[in-house]
Amino acid sequence: MQSYPAVEDHGLIGDLQTAALITKDGTLDWFCAPRFDSPSIFGGLLDRRRGGYFQITPDGVDYTSKQLYLPGTPILITRFLSADGVGELVDFMPVAGDRATDHHRLVRMVRMVRGRMRFRLECVPRFNYGRDRHEVEMQPDGSIFRSAEAVLTLSPIRYAERLREEHEHERTEEGICLLATLHEGEAGGLVMATGAPEPPRLYPPEEAHELLEQTRDFWRRWIGRSCYTGRWREMVERSAMTLKLMTYAPTGALIAAPTAGLPEQVGGERNWDYRYTWLRDASFSVHALLSLGFTDEAWQYQHWVDDRLREADAQGVPLQIMYRVDGSPDLTEEVLGHFEGYRGSAPVRIGNGAADQLQLDIYGEMLNAVHLASCRGLKGSDESWRYLVRMMDWLCAHWDQPEDGIWETRSGRQDFTYGRLMSWVALDRAVRLADRHGRPADTARWTQARNRIYEQIMARGYHSGRRAFVQHYATDVLDASLLAMPSVGLVAPTDPMWQSTLRAIDGDLVSDSLVYRYDPAATADGLAGGESTFTMCTFWYVEALAASGRLDDAQLTFEKMLTYSSQLGLYSEEITPAGEQAGNFPQAFSHLSLISTAANLDRLLDARG
Repeated sequence: MQSYPAVEDHGLIGDLQTAALITKDGTLDWFCAPRFDSPSIFGGLLDRRRGGYFQITPDGVDYTSKQLYLPGTPILITRFLSADGVGELVDFMPVAGDRATDHHRLVRMVRMVRGRMRFRLECVPRFNYGRDRHEVEMQPDGSIFRSAEAVLTLSPIRYAERLREEHEHERTEEGICLLATLHEGEAGGLVMATGAPEPPRLYPPEEAHELLEQTRDFWRRWIGRSCYTGRWREMVERSAMTLKLMTYAPTGALIAAPTAGLPEQVGGERNWDYRYTWLRDASFSVHALLSLGFTDEAWQYQHWVDDRLREADAQGVPLQIMYRVDGSPDLTEEVLGHFEGYRGSAPVRIGNGAADQLQLDIYGEMLNAVHLASCRGLKGSDESWRYLVRMMDWLCAHWDQPEDGIWETRSGRQDFTYGRLMSWVALDRAVRLADRHGRPADTARWTQARNRIYEQIMARGYHSGRRAFVQHYATDVLDASLLAMPSVGLVAPTDPMWQSTLRAIDGDLVSDSLVYRYDPAATADGLAGGESTFTMCTFWYVEALAASGRLDDAQLTFEKMLTYSSQLGLYSEEITPAGEQAGNFPQAFSHLSLISTAANLDRLLDARG
């Protein structure tokens, strides 16, 4: 546990309430419980010495490792290959259900496929981001780790009695260590549990395999509901399962990523906590999941958003841009000063101070999602409509003001063009919804405000010198968020103003098909250092190319983008110039945009014939 693995050398498993990351060498180095946004129990991803880890890996042998998912599931298989044999580590979490619980299980099963291999198991938890001390108690049928606030248990799976007799098992200062040799056909394993209602016990192999089969069947039934049959089925379905893994089942909230503190640039300060639900992400998820036929999930996300509308309305305050998975608004940001950060990237932040920012685009993304759901027959309640009406009335009065923008810059508010664009979308879709369903609203006021926004964007958002729409009214800097302009209908993809904007983005923000959000060196965003290309923006670029008639360029760019995924088909937030994943991992934005882009590109390619 001395070096940090590459971000992309991790697999994700989860139980729909929390998740874990496991490296190619069999190390579990990120796990929070009982929820995604709870303190970490294993946080070695952010500090190899202080964070904690749970490793199962070959001992005393040279090996290579490969990872794959059991097809149609997020059950992770790590294969260890050596001259002496081939072993497999199978990791999964039985589904926890849709009621919040402290009880979560993670099953780790080792089996010898060929030859023989000695394995080393080390379990060293560090509770509460490594801040709480704990005691270790070894029992005849397992181990218990107790801190002031949490309990973790390890229960062995009973396989061959020879393993129980021949393995070496010892307690270390803060954990346990076990060594055992497996021969071809033999297996071993452990069940790790938080909030267990019982002490450690021996699991019969039949019970462990039943958990595996139940988990496998659940996921295959779920992904079997997908209606996507296009060209990129494997990647689309893996993205859908990844999004499902990042959904908190008790509320339907989709987190932005299961990790915190992974840097956008190694050694830099752009290290954020993404274990929360952004209204923007939840809204985009409705679009992506509806395109796959997952109407239940889209409806559940919409209910979560409706709850936030109701609460904000009752308190007489605007919506926050993000919330915890249970809907609570407290996301106070703090720094874990005792953590060195991934590869020395400090500060490590938990919580997120951007929750208090004003980002006007969230209203457009939300209303666009409601409109798309309505077109698919998902009509909201009268109560939710009345909340929506008051929100649109608020937007009519507040759209024309500086804000913080989609990228959550920390350099002061500006008149961001994207914020105006999505305010236009919000009012446009609200007018359409009122007309379609005959619901009461001051549509004349909404229409007037919508038209004023349009005129302002055309007059002030387009920079005649750059011949392009720009990031905000006081700059000539380009911004990849504006790639959405034709897709939401503000401009036609053939409009000369848009075509010149796309050419400008091609020249300034695109690097071998990968797209930067903006140039940090050209505009003050309140943070030091730079960043890498933004995965979601590259997928948006594909859609913009396709809509503009450059369909061959769009397909090639999309195919190139697929080569940047991890071995398991996962994407983080950004991709470095060297092709490495950067930022929190995996990232909902990236997988949402992959799904939507694949569906749109399929449609256009099919239409071309």
